[in-house]
Amino acid sequence: MINIWQLLLYQPILNSLIFLYKVLFSNLGLAIIVLTLIVRIALSPIMNRQLKSTKKMQELAPELEKIKAKFKGDKQKLMQAQMELYKKNGVNPASGCLPQIVQLIILISLYQAFNLVIKPDGLEVVKKINESLYPFNQLSTSSALNLNFLYLDLSKPDKIPGLGIPGLFVIMATVFQFLSSKLMMPAVKKEEKVALKTEEKTDDMASAMQKQMLYMFPLMTLVFGFTMPSGVMLYWFIFSLFSFIQQLAVNKNSEKEVLSK
Repeated sequence: MINIWQLLLYQPILNSLIFLYKVLFSNLGLAIIVLTLIVRIALSPIMNRQLKSTKKMQELAPELEKIKAKFKGDKQKLMQAQMELYKKNGVNPASGCLPQIVQLIILISLYQAFNLVIKPDGLEVVKKINESLYPFNQLSTSSALNLNFLYLDLSKPDKIPGLGIPGLFVIMATVFQFLSSKLMMPAVKKEEKVALKTEEKTDDMASAMQKQMLYMFPLMTLVFGFTMPSGVMLYWFIFSLFSFIQQLAVNKNSEKEVLSK
């Protein structure tokens, strides 16, 4: 299993990163940005389907609550009514699982590649990287990787010198993570209103958990970003920025479709 992971994901991603590093004048920061954008663009069709499906599920929340109230004591009829509602609106509840799994696998591979490359071990890390590189793409064993990008040392956390507080890229990654979460607020508020009208405590708990998640991920980004290498946070900022733009586009398209009906 480990060999398959390395052969199909980790190795190609690591080789792509080093190839871009060479092409982009030994600028590892630019290589990380470009590779992140390439991966996000490649995942766009999958992510668009997932975001559209999630949006539809959110829009159907009030209808689902009505069905739950109507068939409260009959689980079989409840499941049947839910499936009919999904079918009528062209929604597949399981459609979001595969994109999430694919995205997570690629994210882990990207993280592993970036984390290996930005280790400040000089020539030793070059030797280790070469073990996973294709023969034509190997680095010179007499050279060290350039870990400088703008004001960053990509192997060290992004902190403002002298103040010891999170730097620009950590803050921007946190902001765009929060903005992506904020785009979900209308749907969550709608579910809160529905939960208040129902007697089920599970509805209130689910609504509260969703609201907490809106702020949990940005907070986690800020906390972990304060200690993680800035090379990883550079990648996370670009990834979060692209996710925000993509989600914004999907939401706008959904609004246009509703207005045109």
